[in-house]
Order: sequence, then C-alpha cells, then structure tokens
Amino acid sequence: MKKNRGRTGRKRRRKHLQSFMNGVDCSHKLEYIKLKKWLKDRGFEDNDIRPAEFWDTGRGLMTTKALQAGELVISLPEKCLLTTGTVLSSCLGEYITKWKPPVSPLIALCTFLIAEKHAGEQSLWKPYLDVLPKTYTCPVCLEEDVVSLLPEPLRKKAQEQRTMVHELYVSSKAFFSSLQPLFAENTETIFNYSALEWAWCTVNTRTVYMKHSQRECFSLEPDVYALAPYLDLLNHSPNVQVKAAFNEQIRSYEIRTDSQCKKYEEVFICYGPHDNQRLLLEYGFVAVDNPHSSVYVSSGWICRLKDTLLRYFSPLDNQKNAKLSILKNHDFLENLTFGWDGPSWRLLTALKLLNLGEDEFNCWKRALLGDVISATNEEQTLNVTEKICLFLIEETQHVLLQLFLWKI
Repeated sequence: MKKNRGRTGRKRRRKHLQSFMNGVDCSHKLEYIKLKKWLKDRGFEDNDIRPAEFWDTGRGLMTTKALQAGELVISLPEKCLLTTGTVLSSCLGEYITKWKPPVSPLIALCTFLIAEKHAGEQSLWKPYLDVLPKTYTCPVCLEEDVVSLLPEPLRKKAQEQRTMVHELYVSSKAFFSSLQPLFAENTETIFNYSALEWAWCTVNTRTVYMKHSQRECFSLEPDVYALAPYLDLLNHSPNVQVKAAFNEQIRSYEIRTDSQCKKYEEVFICYGPHDNQRLLLEYGFVAVDNPHSSVYVSSGWICRLKDTLLRYFSPLDNQKNAKLSILKNHDFLENLTFGWDGPSWRLLTALKLLNLGEDEFNCWKRALLGDVISATNEEQTLNVTEKICLFLIEETQHVLLQLFLWKI
C-alpha cells in the first residue's frame, strides 16, 4: 500500500509540474470574467482559448484543445475593436474634426485611451482597460541609468524613441487643452506626459495592423491601428506562423495558425522576423533562442578599434577618412551585425574595405562587392572581426556585472 501511495504521489507531483509548465488557467479571475462578458455582449463567441500565466512568457492564451495548421484561433467582431472610428464616435470626435492642423491617428487613439482611463467606472471600455498593463518595459519607459547600460546602437535608438515621444507630447499639448470643456479637472493634470507615455506604449505594443480609409480630420500619417481586446493577450514566438487579417465578409479580425499546437499549450502569434533589439525597442521584451537574433556593431567604435589595431598591423591609415566616406555613401555604416552564423556579410565587407592596404585602395569597388582582394586583407579582416567579437563579449560581461552589483 505504501508503494502505491508513493507512485500516486509522484504521479500527482509530475502532473502538477506539467500543469505549471503548460500554464495556469486564469479564466476564473474576475477581470477576465468581466472582459469575456463585455466581449460577448459585442458579439464575440467564446472559443477554446483561455487566459493563463506561463512560467517563461508570463500572461498569455492557452488552448484547451489541440490546434491543427490552418485552424481558426480567434475571431474578434468589429464591434470589439478600438479604432479611430471608435474615437470619432465618442465625445472626442467633435473636437478632433475641428482641430487644425489635424491630429494624427496615433494621437487620436492615445487621447481616447487617456480619457477613458480617467473616466474610470463610467468608461464603456473599462473591462478592457482593466486588463491592460499598468506599466511597460519599452526603453521609452526605462530610467536613464538603465538605458545607459544598453548596447550603443540600441541605446541610440532608445534615446531617439524617448525624444520622439516627448516631442509628440509637447506638440499635442494645445490640442489636449482644447478638450477642457469635457472635463471638470484640469486637462494638464489628465493629459500629462506619464499618461501619454502609457497610451503610446499601449498603441505601439498592442495594436494589430488594420488599414482604414483616409479621413480629412486626421493628418496624412497612415491610419493602420486597431486595438484588439483579448486577442492582444497572444504572445510572440519567432518559431510560429499565422495568418492575421480583417475578414470583410463577416466583419471580424481573424487569426489562423499555420502551426500545430498541443492541448493546454500556449498559443503564439508572430509579430514578424524581428531581432531582439527590435523586439525590446518596440515591444519591451526579448525572445529566447530567437533565430533572428543579431548583435549590432557600432560604426563609431569599429573606427576607434581600427585605429588601435593599425598600430600593430601597419602605419597609421592616412586613407581612413576616405574609406569611411565610401562606406557612408554606400550605406555600409549601419546594420553591421553578428548573428547565429557569425559576422554578417555587411560587417565583413565594411571591415574588408577598412583593412585595404595603401596599394589596394583602388580596389575599393571590388571590396564592396565582396571580392577577395588579397590573402593579407582577408587575414586582417578576420583578425579585426575576432577582436570586435571579443570586445562585445567583454562589454556584455561588464554590463552584467553592473546589473549584479545593483541587485546586491
């Protein structure tokens, strides 16, 4: 009898562990019950996917049945989608149509999100707003000292992103002020920078692509956004393929999987073939074992490293500025990367040109095409590539050490 109880106990533990690995069903939680009821009132038919917490990806959607390739994952009626049409149908519509110069579709959606969040219990979109993230991990939301630890190419893009959002806020303040008749509280308090940052991240990280006809009340920026409640709980995986589009016949946004998915596993979609730099910049996360992973090499410190190496390989390069000018004119100073297969062709080509000897400089056009110039040039290029790789490893170890010291 003791043996049987032991086997039963182990079996239960294995089953519990497998359940944890698959995901913990969260559909019993009040916020999801309210969301599903709200969606049902708008025509959404419950299906075989449930909100769940996963140990590796966090919140996501789990299937309660095996999915086959080509099968429908979710179909969300148009009434459930939050678009610029939704915004124009609200009390904000009158103010948007009168405002000159026209606001962008992006600002219209951000304004609506901020206003509805401020409305609280009175908001018709409260069940959806309640399940949206309270904070985001996109670089635009990170502290300056955290951003400073990012690799140089990503740090530069993160700073550009922060500047862009700040300029968006400054340029929209007059429009926000025009909405004062709609609110008892001062609009400067409601539509502050923190509120816009949250709304911008919500639109940037959670919308699906849905093209809308151009409206005169909006600027000429493409109107291609749609927030899709419940559907936006689907997480990204670079290893799956899906078909996602708005079905004009039944007026619903549909997602069909091109991959199989086992019962009780997480259902994924693919945001696109993005490397981890792009994923962190746009969505605030990175993908483990991402086949599209790339390590970006800053052209600035390639040149600094090159100066150091030339002291060992040859006299100071008098043609360095000319070489850099050639690389810049032919767009070879950006997107220089290491991937799973090693250095990219662009990186090797740029380094090959930088390593041209004085007597080889006239061969720069051949170097840009990837031709072999000389055995010496090939050897020096590989040596420099190895030095850059070692530099990147040391730089990463230094940053990881800083993060470790922060924790203690």
